[in-house]
Order: sequence, then C-alpha cells, then structure tokens
Amino acid sequence: MAFAHFHGLGSLQVTSRECVFNTRNDTSNNRRYAIKACIKKPDENIHLESKINKVLDSVKWDEKGLAVAIAQNVDSGAILMQGFANRDALATTIASKKATFYSRSRSTLWTKGETSLNFINVHDIFLDCDRDSIIYLGKPDGPTCHTGAETCYYTSIFDSLNEPQVETSKLALTTLYSLESTLSKRKEELSTPQQGKPSWTKRLLLDDKLLCSKIREEADELCRTLEENEDESRTLSEMADVLYHEMVLLIRRGLKFEDVLHVLRCRFTQSGIEEKNSRKAKTVK
Repeated sequence: MAFAHFHGLGSLQVTSRECVFNTRNDTSNNRRYAIKACIKKPDENIHLESKINKVLDSVKWDEKGLAVAIAQNVDSGAILMQGFANRDALATTIASKKATFYSRSRSTLWTKGETSLNFINVHDIFLDCDRDSIIYLGKPDGPTCHTGAETCYYTSIFDSLNEPQVETSKLALTTLYSLESTLSKRKEELSTPQQGKPSWTKRLLLDDKLLCSKIREEADELCRTLEENEDESRTLSEMADVLYHEMVLLIRRGLKFEDVLHVLRCRFTQSGIEEKNSRKAKTVK
C-alpha cells in the first residue's frame, strides 16, 4: 500500500489491488452467501501524481514562487480576472476544477467564489510559450468582479483619454459581443418614447414577421454564394448579414449569444443523432 501526496491536494491512499466484499441473496434457493471480488487495477493515482508534478515543475515560477494566472470565459472568450498562482494553487485548481489563486496580501490560497459562490468552473488550463503565465479557461457561475460587474475589465483607457471628464464603464468586448451590447441597448430604448423614424434594428425588434423574413432571405443569399460560386467577399458579407439578423432574434427572445456557444460546446462530445434525440419536444407558449 502506498500513500501519494499531491501538493495542495492532501494524501491519497492507493493500492494495486482493490478488494470488495458484497453480500446478496439468492432468491432462487434461499441461500445467502458472500462474494469476494478482487479487482486488479494499476496505480493510476501514483502515475497521475507523477504527471502533475512534471507539469508543476515545468512552470517558470518567479522568485516568490508565483506566476500570473488569468481566468477566461470558455464560451465568450472574455477575460474575467487576473491574479497569481503558486504551485499549490495550480495543483488545487487541477484537482477541484475551480479557479484557485494565491493571495499575496494574505499569504494564503483562495478559490474564486468561496465567499460569493460565483465560482469559475475550469474546463482547461493553458501555459504560455514561456511557461510563466497561466490561463484558467472556464465558465463563471456569476459576476466575477467584486463590484458585481461581469468581468474585472470595464475601464477603457482610450475613453478616458478622449473624454477625461466623463466616467464611463463598459466591458472589454470583442466584435461579436460589442454588436450584442449595441442590440441590447436598442431594445432597452424601445421602452422610452421614440422620436422620428425607428432604426432598422428597432424595426426588426418590433416586427417578428419582418425579422423572420429577413433571416430566411439572408440565409438564402448566403447559400447562393456557394451554389453560384460567387466571390469570397460576398460570402463574408452575407454571413455577416445572417449573424446580425439572427442576433437580433436572440435579443428579441431575451437570450445571449454566449448561451448558443454553450449549447455548441456541449455537443462536442455527442454525435448528431444523439444530440437530436436529446432535444426537448417543441412547446408553444
């Protein structure tokens, strides 16, 4: 019997043979007997410890034993927060699948969400090319920032330079999510009195038939760029039109594009047939 110790993980008891004693009734002849099942299995935990230690040894920790640790949303790609990790923090994250950091001010480990319950559920961990910084790629349970913001990055330096007298907060968004943010604002504006002609986005949000007809129209035009071997720029343009109109539909339904990406990620481990069979029956509200 061996005891394998993972840094930050505690001790694990490992045996090369696991014996299980079961007791069951044989109803056919009313006999009661014990079955001893001894299952051979390799020392997987010891091998795993060796692999983890090899990875931990490969990280270029600084003179204080730390490395930058960045948490990134696995679906949206948004940078959620940045902290520091030491060897034990990284080992704990590997074991718990919860983003764990090292607090320099308190000199202790801390798991994001241990107080707020807004954990970051880690799906994968990456090291950079120099192996001195870490990315926790995961899904947050709620807002990451202690201010209640979705991420800790909402102060634009360019905005501050252009309008230093105005304090603004906006999340650091990539192109697709900037579009989604703009569409959401257009929907919010519909609740206030409108002056002049509504924008195209507002017209789509107010008219379901118009919106659906445009999605069908743009999807058909996208397909024709392939069928008629049109220029690649036409394919890109029509794809942009399709994405825009479909995102308006998501906003109209009160859904987020990140939710779509979550559904796609869940399908990675399913065949097309399995995914179709798992779908819920259509319901009309």
